[in-house]
Amino acid sequence: MARRVGATHLAPRAGHDADRSTGAEQGGDEFELGRGTRLPRDKRRAQLLTAAQEIFSANGYHATAMDEIAEHAGVSKPVLYQHFPGKLELYIALLEVHVDELISNVRAALASTPDNKHRVNAAVGAYFDFVNGRTGAYRMVFESDLRGEEQVQRAVERATTDIVDALTDTITADAGLGAAQARLLAAGLVGLSQVSARFWMENHSAIDRDEAVGLIATLAWRGIGAGFPLQQHP
Repeated sequence: MARRVGATHLAPRAGHDADRSTGAEQGGDEFELGRGTRLPRDKRRAQLLTAAQEIFSANGYHATAMDEIAEHAGVSKPVLYQHFPGKLELYIALLEVHVDELISNVRAALASTPDNKHRVNAAVGAYFDFVNGRTGAYRMVFESDLRGEEQVQRAVERATTDIVDALTDTITADAGLGAAQARLLAAGLVGLSQVSARFWMENHSAIDRDEAVGLIATLAWRGIGAGFPLQQHP
């Protein structure tokens, strides 16, 4: 069962009630409750997303209330609603951030070396690092309790399809396979990385991160490297 998080309340100082105004709509920065300092809109949004992540991770979507997120962030509800019209929109915005992070990390892993064996290790490692993150982001991406919501489903599916696309391009270029065969191998590597990383994390494995990544990467590489050797390009 999800654990409720106690919100951190930051009371506004007298004369600084600007959070209840429409400062963002007027193009200006907003006051931060309790400090009287202004935050640019992008920094305020990032602050709200961070607070929302902590509450959603602890309580789940259905047990979380917008006023709880606002209080935890130290802002008024009107400020929260200036950025996000409702709880679902906030949840989806946060989910999209995590999906973008995972996709970016895997793409960076693939681009980190021209050596395909090391590429496999780096790609698997990107999944383990994402799952092992402290924010609980992987639960939103892989275990969302809103998978029946169309927008959530699209975001979650994008986490898989974009990475499969990136892996397909690499496999097609280096293994000399057709697009359909390369895509199937890419999907297999994604599934292997995702499931093994989640299993490792959720079972509190005694195996450390590097050893775990090495085991899974070796399993994948012995199949890919032996069955589909690097093509020699002229």
